[in-house]
Amino acid sequence: MTIIPPRYHITTFGCQMNKADSERMAGILDQMGYIPSENPNDAKIILYNTCTIRDNAEQKVYSYLGRQAKRKQQQPDLTLIVAGCVAQQEGEALLRRVPELDLVMGPQHANRLQDLLEQVFNGNQVVATEPIHIVEDITKPRRDSQVTAWVNVIYGCNEHCTYCVVPGVRGLEQSRTPEAIRTEMEQLGQQGYKEVTLLGQNIDAYGRDLPGVTAAGRNQNTFTDLLYYVHNIPGIERIRFATSHPRYFTERLIKACAELPKVCEHFHIPFQSGDNQVLKAMARGYTHEKYRQIIDKIRALMPDASISADAIVGFPGETEAQFENTLKLVEDIGFDQLNTAAYSPRPGTPAALWENQVSEEIKADRLQRLNHLVAVKAAERSQRYMSRTEEILVEYTNLKNAAQVMGRTRGNRLTFFAGDINQLQGKLVKVKITEVRPFSLTGEVMQFAEVR
Repeated sequence: MTIIPPRYHITTFGCQMNKADSERMAGILDQMGYIPSENPNDAKIILYNTCTIRDNAEQKVYSYLGRQAKRKQQQPDLTLIVAGCVAQQEGEALLRRVPELDLVMGPQHANRLQDLLEQVFNGNQVVATEPIHIVEDITKPRRDSQVTAWVNVIYGCNEHCTYCVVPGVRGLEQSRTPEAIRTEMEQLGQQGYKEVTLLGQNIDAYGRDLPGVTAAGRNQNTFTDLLYYVHNIPGIERIRFATSHPRYFTERLIKACAELPKVCEHFHIPFQSGDNQVLKAMARGYTHEKYRQIIDKIRALMPDASISADAIVGFPGETEAQFENTLKLVEDIGFDQLNTAAYSPRPGTPAALWENQVSEEIKADRLQRLNHLVAVKAAERSQRYMSRTEEILVEYTNLKNAAQVMGRTRGNRLTFFAGDINQLQGKLVKVKITEVRPFSLTGEVMQFAEVR
């Protein structure tokens, strides 16, 4: 008689940091003898790794959780876990809202999943949200891709943006040592991974909590120093990073990206608003002039670099004229991609308590107008790819066309072309672009393409 190992299911909401955390927790469950299931109803352990950056993401968690709580009433051996930012924000209040929960764990506790589950299996209902020093990764993540990988370099955030819950739910900044980061990347190179994205909530803050200040007063453990330190790892062909903060972004970093051939020509630098008064109310610590100077410096040194960003419309008190300053910034810069959102009041943030909230109707109108402009400018930016030959790192089959594979340019533009994934996955392929769209490209493999 064959014994089928118990299954687990993880649903991940939110940012790249959450995706990386989910991979680490999946690795722990693999080590414990569980196997992954795409269907939550087949699993004995259900884990929701949650996001609280916007209200709609949080409400979706409660909807999913409600269905599994009903299932647990019929199957008491089911283990229900809420991890991530909603868990950190709500803590024990989650148990009162959903008594069927077994474990509530904040993002700082991701590496402790096995220890926490053992407490659950001993009959305890566990809440782990206390601030801790994040222990170095001791598990092997179960990575969702065989080609690209996330590597955390700094956890937490010390900023105090008035709209943002991240510092409250992810804790203060904790940088990993350069040696630990390089060791993880070396292992990835040995395992055949071709691209690494270095992750931090505020990646430009990397190293300021580490020792290493010279006699001249310069920190030798900046993010720029880290890029130089990890750049030559065998097997790793591409390095990306996110997310940058305009307050700390330096010209030295731009020069390093221009100089280091493995660092991709793509910068993700949120600006949030194009109006200085709104930026001041957000406590972002820079002006739109400073932001424009950063982009000018990037384009002076790396003219073809892709620029993506995040923007919020309808922040409390935002006037029509202030919103139009955001439109002007988007029009002037011409982003390759822009993640947009209507402001969503979040618990425990100063802006949520302000009386000058903008109506939902105005927020929806501004979001629609901004998104239209974003698509127009992205389409303009895409034109530069037409008939060019681009290096594409092949990742997956195109889900909408099995005869095509998909990958990304160095500038992070999604690209589709005909090919066999079994032959091309993980390869760098020269592709001539034959069709451009605002956010993606189509091409054909060059007859004498260099494939490596």
